[in-house]
Amino acid sequence: MDPSEEKTDKAIDIYRDTWVRFLGYANEVGEAFRALVPVSFVWGSYAVATAYVTTDAVDKGKKAAVAHGDNPGKTTRVAVAVVDTFVWQALASVIIPGFTINRVCAASLYLLGRTTKWPLPVRKWTTTAIGLSTIPFIITPIDRSVDFLLDSSLRKVYNDGKKHD
Repeated sequence: MDPSEEKTDKAIDIYRDTWVRFLGYANEVGEAFRALVPVSFVWGSYAVATAYVTTDAVDKGKKAAVAHGDNPGKTTRVAVAVVDTFVWQALASVIIPGFTINRVCAASLYLLGRTTKWPLPVRKWTTTAIGLSTIPFIITPIDRSVDFLLDSSLRKVYNDGKKHD
């Protein structure tokens, strides 16, 4: 079968397979711009990312409810789907990347201040560019680390060998 045919046979997950996925990165963009914008913009970016995480978790709960119909244990399966998705997304899309970009930007602004004579606006824009350019490089390592963390802890509690999709 042609790989393009395989993709069309699989149901598209709006939260993972479309542009909506980028809403999960809103807080990283907010952190990258922290030196240039009011802090309310940064907090707003966290609100967008948190809304994305929450709606993805609710969606996975609804899909689990449909998949398990009226079978015994349906409530548990739905709860596991919601909790697993919410915790994974909160860690991999909001908390760890937000902290990482915040620290990269803070360190770069500090180092630029100590090592260059550039005017403050140039240092702030450079810091933002560094933060934005860091985002693509941190996504996969953070995702894999969160998979490992959850596989080693929370997923053992509910014995669900299935990784986050």
